[in-house]
Amino acid sequence: MRQSRRSPMTAGFSIRYTAMSAEDPGSWQPLFGRVIGADRAGADRVVLSGEHVVFGERLDNYARPELGGRVGGRQPTGSDGHFLEPMTTMSFLAGMTTRIRFTNSILLAALRRPIVLAKSAATLDVLSGGRLDLGVGIGWQREEYEAAGLDFAARGRLLDHTLEVCRLLWREQRATYTSPELSFENIHLMPKPVQPQGIPIWVSGTVNPGAMRRLARFGAGWIPWGKASDVTAELLDTIPRMRAAVAEFGRDPAEIGIAGKLPNVPGRDGDPDRAATLGGLPALLAAGVTDVRLQLPVPGDAAAAEDYLTPWVQGFHEIACAT
Repeated sequence: MRQSRRSPMTAGFSIRYTAMSAEDPGSWQPLFGRVIGADRAGADRVVLSGEHVVFGERLDNYARPELGGRVGGRQPTGSDGHFLEPMTTMSFLAGMTTRIRFTNSILLAALRRPIVLAKSAATLDVLSGGRLDLGVGIGWQREEYEAAGLDFAARGRLLDHTLEVCRLLWREQRATYTSPELSFENIHLMPKPVQPQGIPIWVSGTVNPGAMRRLARFGAGWIPWGKASDVTAELLDTIPRMRAAVAEFGRDPAEIGIAGKLPNVPGRDGDPDRAATLGGLPALLAAGVTDVRLQLPVPGDAAAAEDYLTPWVQGFHEIACAT
């Protein structure tokens, strides 16, 4: 199976699609068409946005950064919003495509039992020909952790524990592990992921000690959160602080990819103006963004999606190659 071989440190075109809907969409077929079109058009990665296993009813907590939310943020659906489970969805979509990579933004990895997540992710990586990146974060919703029988206050440590177990099982033929949460000895997990050293992990978070320690320890890349995830000026200001923070934890920041959104510039008809939008690309590339994420009004039909995205992808790579 062919796959994208783009280096993690080479800027790639990622198209962001939501795997959620405020109400029952009736059919997810438009998502399938958009993904197939992106694969054919030469996009480097599909980013599936949206992850909640279950919902409580305190959606106002999304706006509380001390819980993991964002200032002024608003949960995009109500408690009965429809959210597709990312691992299942990426597996389904990988079977429809041949070369494009898949990631999610973000998986609440700590809600899964670590050995089961390690197995399902390795399986998806093998069946897709090594086309998986795993984006992880801690989330903001207490009720979700409590419904899973987990301590919301310990969610940072629970995520670290999950990543410890996954990485160990992906890399070691015969794994032994001991922690306050779990111990096992001489455990085998096969098949291993196709990708050397296991599946690349992209860590989401603001520049705070817990997230930066996690990024330095586990991260192939960083997914900004808060204002830096939406505002270009904030992202450009935050990247140097992220690099300094991971360096303090002993990690070479040059090894870490960076995700960044390229904001749409509307044209006279209200749709994104391609030239004007791509005009913002050099600033992101100069700052070190390696995973450039666009959210565009892509048609739901595969052929129409390919036609729409092809000039975007070509224009992107012309600029990237010249920068």
